[in-house]
Amino acid sequence: MTRDLRGEMAPSPSFPSLVAAATAALRERAEEVNRLNVFPVPDGDTGTNMALTMEAVVGELSQLDSSASIDEFCAAMTHGSLMGARGNSGVILSQILRGLAEAIAPATADSDPTEVLARALDRATTVAFQAVRKPVEGTMLTVLRDAGTAARAAADEGASLDDALDSTLEAAVESVRRTPELLPVLKENGVVDAGGFGLAILAEGMIASWRGEAFDLGVIETAAEPALTVTPVEDWDDEEYLYCTEFLLYGSALDRTQIESYVGDAGGSELVVGDPDLLKIHVHTDDPGAVLSYMTSLGEVAEVHINNMRRQTAARTEALRAEGTTDADPSKPFGLVVVGAGSGIGDIMRSLGADVVVNGGQTMNPSTAELLEATGSVAARSVLILPNNKNIQMAAQQVTEVSDRPVGVVPTTSVPEGFAALLALDPAASLEENIEAMAEAAAAVKTGEVTTAIKDSTSKHGPVKEGQVIGIIDHEIEVIGEDVADVAVTLAGLIADGAETMTLLGGADLDDEALERLAERVAADHPDVEVEHHRGNQPLYPVIMSAE
Repeated sequence: MTRDLRGEMAPSPSFPSLVAAATAALRERAEEVNRLNVFPVPDGDTGTNMALTMEAVVGELSQLDSSASIDEFCAAMTHGSLMGARGNSGVILSQILRGLAEAIAPATADSDPTEVLARALDRATTVAFQAVRKPVEGTMLTVLRDAGTAARAAADEGASLDDALDSTLEAAVESVRRTPELLPVLKENGVVDAGGFGLAILAEGMIASWRGEAFDLGVIETAAEPALTVTPVEDWDDEEYLYCTEFLLYGSALDRTQIESYVGDAGGSELVVGDPDLLKIHVHTDDPGAVLSYMTSLGEVAEVHINNMRRQTAARTEALRAEGTTDADPSKPFGLVVVGAGSGIGDIMRSLGADVVVNGGQTMNPSTAELLEATGSVAARSVLILPNNKNIQMAAQQVTEVSDRPVGVVPTTSVPEGFAALLALDPAASLEENIEAMAEAAAAVKTGEVTTAIKDSTSKHGPVKEGQVIGIIDHEIEVIGEDVADVAVTLAGLIADGAETMTLLGGADLDDEALERLAERVAADHPDVEVEHHRGNQPLYPVIMSAE
């Protein structure tokens, strides 16, 4: 048994079921929330990011035993939301949930439930505002604060919990409706704030579940009066930062103030939240590679997501313009979803025909849900997924079982294999024929990767020490050294035999001059091979190379 907000004893599933209901409500209207996303710069899809954050919480809660205490549920909610936070809105939402948990956990069965509600929203407001260095009125922060103010007034008046919940939800809805008056960009585009709208949906979904009622979409409908009409608008400003970058940083006694100062100088829309041993970091920057390099000097980086916001803007605008079409049958026979990390790699993939580039690779494998979402965004009769990594193939295969259209997986295990496979697509062939032909093209590619050992290890060529540079072919360490260029040159010699062309992709940690010199050295060693080099800007791997 555990406590609910009323301070009464209730079966332990009540707490996670409330969270699950709120998540389901948001998921149901996520696309509607996505369409509102015009502020402050395109930062992914707000509805999707908030829903993914909540789904991470649901997953964390599901791991608890039925006898878990309310304290354990609150801790799981805090941890799950931090680990799963996606985008600016998701990170802020994680801090809202953290604040709620901090106030709910110490409540007792004798606590006044309306007072618990007021304290929880008050604490959530404090924590969320502290997370944002430059809070803006007319956003989800405003909606949260207004809802908390209403809850506090109800508690001070001695209102029942039912009445307090009604007034809190009403205040949230009214606050969402007012957001265009507080934020000119919203008024100009005829929309309410996306994050605030999502927050109100979460509140309504949770309250409906607590009362045992069905989620009533009509309760929130008035929040968007006069109408949710979104006019396509190119709202990207070239002076804004290009890449939305977010990741987890693991460490010991991490100095949050120092890190906040660094990311503040590196970009904008920065958020640094968490504890001294685990931080969630979000920043808009023009140089995500530099940010990641700095962070790896402080600890271990994981769950890296980098998105090109200019392209997100263009894609959203195009999607809005396409709405209302009467052509229910997409003209494209095949859509292409590929996985890759690095702005340069993404640009190359798109130039080769990729519709969606899902950020991922080594150490950051996208989930089935992310790949499914990507396939669903492509206007095509069938979709081909190129995982470009052995560890992502299983997640990609699961998409084939749940997608609403035919999906095929080309078993690519590296980015260069993905390039070759994209070139082999035949729009006139069948899905099965394309999978076979693209897989054959990928298999003809030899891939080499240069990176740095993160721990002591062994290989067939001898011991490997942490910090040494290693060259990898087919997941095997083939070269061990101390210098990136020297290892890359040796590695190139191992894959050059019989090749006609070789391509070098420079990572985020390899500057243009070093990449140029490396290409010249490889070309000099192999005069019969045509050597090309491009910026890949991939993290962690200063050089990726291929030979065909």
